[in-house]
Amino acid sequence: MKNSRELLIEKLLIENYEKYYRLAFSYVHNEADAMDIVQEGAYKAMLKWESLEREDFAETWIYRIMLNEIFSMLRRRTRNEESMVDPDCLEEIPAETPVDSLSLREALDRLPPKEKALVELRYFEDLKLEEIAEVLDENLSTVKSRLYRTLQKLRITLEE
Repeated sequence: MKNSRELLIEKLLIENYEKYYRLAFSYVHNEADAMDIVQEGAYKAMLKWESLEREDFAETWIYRIMLNEIFSMLRRRTRNEESMVDPDCLEEIPAETPVDSLSLREALDRLPPKEKALVELRYFEDLKLEEIAEVLDENLSTVKSRLYRTLQKLRITLEE
């Protein structure tokens, strides 16, 4: 017999699978990697359902797990890419060429992962600032100020 928390986690994972996939895909830009992230996140959520202290935080708890999986994959990618770079070829790599008009998606992709998470969760996943603070395990005022600074960065990037 399943516990009510376990059933709740299962239900949220099924209902919000597409949201989690979209969030993961917005970071990794690869269907297989995004699916791996969501699968691994779902597995961890189901495995650790007992660590959920309050059922009313279940959704933000799952978002935190998914973001941790995303950031973990991005770190692995960075390590793999760094190990593949030949130091003798670095001077041949051209500097990033300026782009006259950036789409919002391209501008978001240029943000550091934690700043991008703020925008994604607030405007694409429609989470409240309090929920974002819970997901990112940050103070509410910190989330507000970081979101404000991130939006300023985005505006500047889009106006260039």
